[in-house]
Amino acid sequence: MAQVKLTIDDREILAEESKTVLEAALENGIYIPHLCHHENLHPNGGCRLCVVKQEGVDGVITSCSVKVKEGMIIRTRDELAEKIRKLSCDLMFKTHPSECVGCPKYGKCQLASISQYIGDGGRDLREQKIPAQNDESNPLMVHELYRCILCGRCVRACGELRGVGALKFTKEGGRMRVSVNGNSLEEAGCMFCGACVEVCPTGSIRDKVGIFKEGVGRELSLVPCMEGCPANIDVPKYIRFIREGNYPAAAAVVREKAPFPETLGYICTHNCEMQCKRSHLNSPLSIRNLKRFAAAQDDGSWRERAVRKPDSGKRVAVIGAGPAGLTAAYYLKKLGHEVTVFEKLPQAGGQMRYGIPSYRLPREVLDREIAEIEAIGVVIKCESDVASAAELKASGYDAVFAAIGTHAGNKLPIPGNDLENVYLNAEFLRAVNLGEPMKVGERVVVLGGGNVAIDCAESALRLGAKEVHMACLEAADKMTASDEEIEWAKEDGIHIHNSKTFNEIIGENGKAAGLSVTGVKNFYFENGKAVIEKEENSDEIIAADTVIFAVGQHPDVTEEFGLALARGRIVTDGGTRTSAEGIFAAGDGVTGTQSVIKAIAGARAAASEIDRYLGGDGVIEEQLAPEQDANPCIGKAAGMAAMERVAPAVAAVETRTCSFAPMDFGYSCEDAACEAKRCLQCDLRVQIAPQKFWSDYAGEEGGRQA
Repeated sequence: MAQVKLTIDDREILAEESKTVLEAALENGIYIPHLCHHENLHPNGGCRLCVVKQEGVDGVITSCSVKVKEGMIIRTRDELAEKIRKLSCDLMFKTHPSECVGCPKYGKCQLASISQYIGDGGRDLREQKIPAQNDESNPLMVHELYRCILCGRCVRACGELRGVGALKFTKEGGRMRVSVNGNSLEEAGCMFCGACVEVCPTGSIRDKVGIFKEGVGRELSLVPCMEGCPANIDVPKYIRFIREGNYPAAAAVVREKAPFPETLGYICTHNCEMQCKRSHLNSPLSIRNLKRFAAAQDDGSWRERAVRKPDSGKRVAVIGAGPAGLTAAYYLKKLGHEVTVFEKLPQAGGQMRYGIPSYRLPREVLDREIAEIEAIGVVIKCESDVASAAELKASGYDAVFAAIGTHAGNKLPIPGNDLENVYLNAEFLRAVNLGEPMKVGERVVVLGGGNVAIDCAESALRLGAKEVHMACLEAADKMTASDEEIEWAKEDGIHIHNSKTFNEIIGENGKAAGLSVTGVKNFYFENGKAVIEKEENSDEIIAADTVIFAVGQHPDVTEEFGLALARGRIVTDGGTRTSAEGIFAAGDGVTGTQSVIKAIAGARAAASEIDRYLGGDGVIEEQLAPEQDANPCIGKAAGMAAMERVAPAVAAVETRTCSFAPMDFGYSCEDAACEAKRCLQCDLRVQIAPQKFWSDYAGEEGGRQA
């Protein structure tokens, strides 16, 4: 692109001939006030704040709409230009609330910034009586009409950037205002994309749903599903690939952050869905099911883009072949290190294999993804128990990563906890998954309200129990189990007793015969212990000949392991370094039982830190998916707000509890396409240039305050 030479405020600069005077000035650190201008929108010139003097031209020009020319001489501080700016600013403030000067409530405001720049920061507007008018019809955004300065950015963004046109100018009561282009948001075709929020210079249109979180950056703040994922998987990107029908590319996006894309598609706790903005319209996007669908269509094309660094000559030992251990091993091998994984159980997989029943996670899916890890050269030695991480390190390894998990269940200290037929969740589920299930009676009660408790209850049902109960301290709306799992459990006839505290396990002839419980009005935790307020006269006994504790798990580790411990967990420095030189740890053994995706995220951090310890750069990021052209012009979609979440195909109740065969069949192509269309594409907001203020521009021109 050809360049021209021009002079702005006695400073000679070069600019591409396609640029406007305003763009050329800003790119060179010379600030010219502007409000209606936005670099992603077509020039408008309506606010008259960007006017400047061009030598040889009568009057002033709007710098946002005039292109640069060779030899052009511009003065931004011309007397007439500054007079027009102040007049324009005065007119805007006449219909603007006084508290907006400086915007103490809503943060930076471009109008306030400009007011300070042109010397009106001390304006006293306390006597103004501007009626507060709010449009609350949008469930995701609030439109405070009295803060609007009619710059038109929102209207233009909705039309120019998005191709929707859901906003327009109307005249009401003798005053112009921005309104919905129809009788309702649905009629207007609003896509709830947030472009209007992103370009609004005064906070007149704002997000109702809080987004900007301390320390997470602009992209993750604007894309809450991505921020909610512990591994920060680019959710909108792979959903867009699904919309386009490019399923292998969608799978590759997930694999960029996790080596278990299909496994996660079955069992992930989907923190991302909890953050999905779509939930404020009706229900969140079914992100996990979309992930599973895409992963099932993986054709392996991502391998062509996979990163493999040269051999480093370093050896790393990994203790534990669960999600954390296998993830760290995978990335460390890709970084060039020789990796050996030691697993004490017969097969790799950790809690994915021994803690999750096969009706939830088909073993062939897990086997396939573990085989991919082995295929790059990771060595997995099963039935190899490591008693001491310190001794393993001393045997010749350059680094050791401890990912021991939480394979020991917790028993509550209540009478009867040692009776026959009283089991621990971890042991019970491990026995089921080893094909050597513990015997259950006709009436089973599970203590706990999380997903593991439901796994125990459903497994007991499949082992032949005639009646299964769950009892937990939490109220129905506070249970930690997922809504989906709870609903399926109820469909299967499992009785859930909420807000109950456990008194004792009643025994007969040395065997469990029932559970004594009392109703709970309220409870809270103090110094790590539950303080419970009981309901009077609410004692009851749940008859049972089998009782299963599912109230948490802990690592099976002692001081002999050679690492500092606290509350039975491995102590780290806040990252992944332990008390022993060259030994690192992450996953449930450090944090306590959490989730597979959190274990994966922790292992990624550990792999980076171990690589740096071994002399590498710690970079594990790679681009496995092809480039994606995320078209900002999304257009209208009929009935966008009303689109209902697509439910996966599930086995009938009368058949699914008869065996451990998979019960959730996921999405068909048609289901996936319909669900992917519900995505609000929040990531498109990242494409919109962030707003800048006069103080953001470098140089003395940007620092002037009249």
